[in-house]
Amino acid sequence: MSNAERTVLAGARVVLPTGVVDNGYLAVEHGRIAATEAPADSPVGSAPALDLSGHTVVPGFVDMHTHGGGGASYATGTAEQVLTAARTHLLHGTTTTIASTVTGEIDDLCRQAALLGELAEDGVIAGVHFEGPFISINRCGAHDPDLLRDPDPAVVRKLVEAARGHAKMVTLAPELDGGLESIRMLADLGVIAAIGHTDSTYDAALAGVEAGATVATHLFNAMPGIGHRAPGPVVALLEDERVTVELIGDGVHLHPAVVDLAYRGAGVDRIALITDAMAAAGFGDGDYMLGPLAVEVREGVARLAEGGSIAGSTLTLDVAFKRAVTVNQLPLAEVVRMLSANPARLLGIDDQVGSLAVGKRADLVVLDADWNVAGVMRGGAWAVGAERFAPARAA
Repeated sequence: MSNAERTVLAGARVVLPTGVVDNGYLAVEHGRIAATEAPADSPVGSAPALDLSGHTVVPGFVDMHTHGGGGASYATGTAEQVLTAARTHLLHGTTTTIASTVTGEIDDLCRQAALLGELAEDGVIAGVHFEGPFISINRCGAHDPDLLRDPDPAVVRKLVEAARGHAKMVTLAPELDGGLESIRMLADLGVIAAIGHTDSTYDAALAGVEAGATVATHLFNAMPGIGHRAPGPVVALLEDERVTVELIGDGVHLHPAVVDLAYRGAGVDRIALITDAMAAAGFGDGDYMLGPLAVEVREGVARLAEGGSIAGSTLTLDVAFKRAVTVNQLPLAEVVRMLSANPARLLGIDDQVGSLAVGKRADLVVLDADWNVAGVMRGGAWAVGAERFAPARAA
């Protein structure tokens, strides 16, 4: 094997599935992790190790809920926009992306799903998440209320099938007509049923979980708050061990104290940090479209031009990681699970990504002492940091 096919990283703090290792070691060969411990004797012809002292190496982030970035949207139905959005999040450490749609006409969503399914086959994204139109008009947020509909199982199946085997998740409101039947059908199809944008009661949310729902779409947002006599869906979803809760960790959607509440209530293995990002993520303030709705982004906060509802986020997962470690002061290894291992497990792809383990795809993020991205590797190739790190691979 030539040195050009092998990369060795050493000296960094490395977060492995077994814990955090100081002065760690990683060897990458042919796009996969070949070793997480240094050999007793360096093999002849081995590539020299790249010294990453002062850095931390974590698995590539897995975002199971994002609508776009870099000025582009997954809902436009063009391959160029999908490539731009996925590339933008990759530069911020997200090596595995699920593309989320927004409420639209069913035929339009089917066309979007077909394109996204094709790009999933090409490895650009890892699957499709349908957020809407099967949601409550009372909690629709940045979804066009005129396009909402009850979750008729036949229509839900039509969308799933349009994604060419790459539908990963459908968000719906279980209290709507057809909601529970659709959840059961999705569970039978092996597609995640997520409860979100719901006006459900505590009991209705529990019924959704009993039917097979396993994810809470951006918990707390677009659902009733906790009442001391009417606990609502938040309490039902937090307390049920079958449910993983999504949290948008941008400091806008959730106060840090609420993130801490969810952490204590659900536990580390039942949290997935997401972005719910729209086109402005990684791009900046300005005027955008989220599906058919106009959005104004000012000082990094996205709101509907009409009505002022929060319209997704401008978050990238490197920022969510940094906030979890520095603002909420959560343990490093646990934050890694929330951003990588947990969503990978939910999506059924943890045999390939989500942790730094031998045999898995070499997806990793190199962070500096201030938790900023210094390098991103996907499939053994540097997406960020090639000019800094790649030369050290030479013999």
